[in-house]
Amino acid sequence: MGERCCVAVVRVLVLQAAWALSGGQVRYSVPEEAKAGTVVGRLAQDLGLEAGEAEARRLRLVAPGRRASVEVSGASGALLVSSRLDREELCGKSAPCALRLEVLLERPLRVFHVQLEVTDINDNAPVFPAARKNLSLSENSPPGFPFPLEGASDADIGANAQLTYALSPSEHFSLDLQKSNDGNIEPELVLTKSLDRETIPVHRLVLTASDGGRPSLTGTMELVIYVLDTNDNRPQFNQSVYKVQLPESAAVGTLLTRVNATDADEGQNSELTYTVTNFIPPSGKDVISINPNTGDILLTGALDFEEAKVFNFRIEASDKGTPPLSGHCKMVLEVVDVNDNTPEVWVTSLSVPVPEDASLGTVVALLSVSDRDSGENGRVRCWVWPASPFGLEATFAGSYSLVLREALDRERVSEYEVEVRAEDGGAPALRASRGLRVPVSDVNDNAPLFAQAVYTVLARENNAAGAELARLWARDPDEAANGRVSYSVWDGGVGVGGGGAAGSSSGGSGWRPASSYVSVDAESGRLWALQPLDYEELQVLQFEVRAVDAGEPPLSGNATVQLFVLDENDNAPALLPPAGSAAEAGGVAAAEAALALAGAGAGSESGTLWAWAAWGAPAGQVVAKIRAVDADSGYNAWLRYELWEPRGKGPFRVGLYSGEVSTARALDEADGPRQRLLIVVRDHGEPARSATATLSVSLLEAAEAALAAGSSSSLSAVSRSAAGVELGAGAASAATNVWLVVAICAVSSLFLLAVVLYGASRWAPRAAVLSAPGPTTLVCASEVGSWSYSQRHSRSLCVADGAAKSDLMVFSPNFPPPPPAPAAKDTQPEPSALLDTVSGIAVFAFTVLFPPLPHLPIPWALPFCGLAPPPGPENLVILAEF
Repeated sequence: MGERCCVAVVRVLVLQAAWALSGGQVRYSVPEEAKAGTVVGRLAQDLGLEAGEAEARRLRLVAPGRRASVEVSGASGALLVSSRLDREELCGKSAPCALRLEVLLERPLRVFHVQLEVTDINDNAPVFPAARKNLSLSENSPPGFPFPLEGASDADIGANAQLTYALSPSEHFSLDLQKSNDGNIEPELVLTKSLDRETIPVHRLVLTASDGGRPSLTGTMELVIYVLDTNDNRPQFNQSVYKVQLPESAAVGTLLTRVNATDADEGQNSELTYTVTNFIPPSGKDVISINPNTGDILLTGALDFEEAKVFNFRIEASDKGTPPLSGHCKMVLEVVDVNDNTPEVWVTSLSVPVPEDASLGTVVALLSVSDRDSGENGRVRCWVWPASPFGLEATFAGSYSLVLREALDRERVSEYEVEVRAEDGGAPALRASRGLRVPVSDVNDNAPLFAQAVYTVLARENNAAGAELARLWARDPDEAANGRVSYSVWDGGVGVGGGGAAGSSSGGSGWRPASSYVSVDAESGRLWALQPLDYEELQVLQFEVRAVDAGEPPLSGNATVQLFVLDENDNAPALLPPAGSAAEAGGVAAAEAALALAGAGAGSESGTLWAWAAWGAPAGQVVAKIRAVDADSGYNAWLRYELWEPRGKGPFRVGLYSGEVSTARALDEADGPRQRLLIVVRDHGEPARSATATLSVSLLEAAEAALAAGSSSSLSAVSRSAAGVELGAGAASAATNVWLVVAICAVSSLFLLAVVLYGASRWAPRAAVLSAPGPTTLVCASEVGSWSYSQRHSRSLCVADGAAKSDLMVFSPNFPPPPPAPAAKDTQPEPSALLDTVSGIAVFAFTVLFPPLPHLPIPWALPFCGLAPPPGPENLVILAEF
């Protein structure tokens, strides 16, 4: 057992040493005409492969440019004969006959070079140029006269092509064998005995050629010798050998040389004709021709150095004697190589497509380059164009690898047209090229990217559920699944509300996922509403849409969507409870209720508003005020008041935007004890919405009006000391005239004060804006607290006699506030006026804004008693009108 191990180790070492000495080549030999399936060698074992590894790594044979007669067994890895091997067909007369093969092995990809020598067997018999040869000899030919014969040719090589000749027995002729300069044996027929035509006119002999094979093969030629009479001088050439060198590119018709022979005879026996015999190789018959009269030898066929390098011809000169005599010489034509063969480029293996993340040095293709020319003409230089991102690396003589030199990016270039160019060293140089198409396969290396980082979407409220709001699109330059994008709404926490853009409502703040309002189609990116939107509930919705591709691993991108809900006129004006009722509270509302009770009295009964006025009241006296609010915003919430009934010239009129009901002229007894007024409140929306109010005005005597005025005066004093206290109905005591006089004086004093303040307000600026350090802010408001609109920020104003209402508009400080201008004396009040005047009482209305704090209204309604508004944060805006 130990001896066997030692023997195996020695065999391995010897194999490795042989491999190193042979330069990495495996050499085999196989006789020609071997049967199909004959094992040439154990290729897998010689390459150092384990059992079964040859089939697993796809060991295969590549024979570029010719038909392969051997193959590799996939199971055993042995090199087998696959078809007939004919050494003469493969190599001709070349020795040795070596075939250069390439063996490919995958995983990893390797190439081995195998040299297969096809050995010759004696399978070709000698062949003479003709089966019969006719000869003519003069009867006076002396003994020993030689007559050259055309030798046989054998397609084999070596010993199998070594010919020997034998002549059938004859007393007149013998065979003499001459060895030429190139080593070939040339037979000559020698006359051994003088001829006698009258005895034997024709001699028939058989010339036999035998090769040196085992067993030996033979060929025969019949020699027919005619004995002629008396022309006993044969032609003689001036040279025994003519040598000519001609480039293979020589044109047909080129004069090679001129042979010259002379004959010592006279007359017809000295007239010569020239012929060419004995062509070696036989293809030389198509190459040259000779002028039979002049001896000029011309080129009749194209030369090819790669097919035949040397041609041997025998030139015969024959006279016209009887019998004719002939002389012989040899002509050697050497073909000179020219650069007439372009290089050949073969692609032996191509691994495509190439992934775009392939590492540098990745082998893309294996190529084989050859040139049939010799010397410098056959030395080939190769390169690849364009020079990037691929390059060529030489792996063996005539073998190259196309490798990756630079990183690939399929999104930039998805396919490369590569051209491998080859150039030989001839002059001029010849070029050849081979084009390769190398596609690049995709990997998921690009995340989806939206066209915009932020999408602004405008949607009107009361939209239908399922209505399309917008279409989002994200681009992914990858292909197939790596570029297939799906969309989804990402609920990362979104605040929604109805009070402002910050996402909070006037009544509080809440959190709802964005997916409860909108949804996005996963394939098309269509954004649609899940439910009708309500501007009063939600004004701005901000959320993110995520785009994810289908690659491995998946990549994603986000875009922010800002959904602005546009207001529609979907709310009709709502009437507020009258001032002084149990439902009312607030400073300004209390003051109005007190003035109404003191001046005229106010109340409601069965949905009808009640008011009192004294006969003789002058024109312009306010008897009541209609209050309404609209839940919409902007022009949809801007209210106007119209007197519907009675039409024509009635005793009362209503303020177009204030809602104040006042006397149109002095009242008299002809107006009756009671007036019923129907007032319509409309907004400015399209289409406009409206509400109606019925006001019943009772006309009283002056004494009753004075009593009501006294009660109103007392109630006004209470309202000046405590703002926002609810007023109750009471009856003033009229027991004594003193109290009546006091009440009248108080009312008169307050009336005079109100007139003074009213005049000051007409001549003074309509609004004052005080601001502490901070960004400039423009504030707009309507007289009745009904018009406000903004796309970005809004704040709330609470009027004392009504519910909280978004009456002030705070714009972003894109421009400074306009300079104050004197109030125009118009029937329509200034939008910035916040003054409510009832029976000569002036009231301040303060609104404190807290940007950028959450939406939080902090109203104050202070009577005219010198109280300052409470301190506020940095940006404090006070609006007042006298």
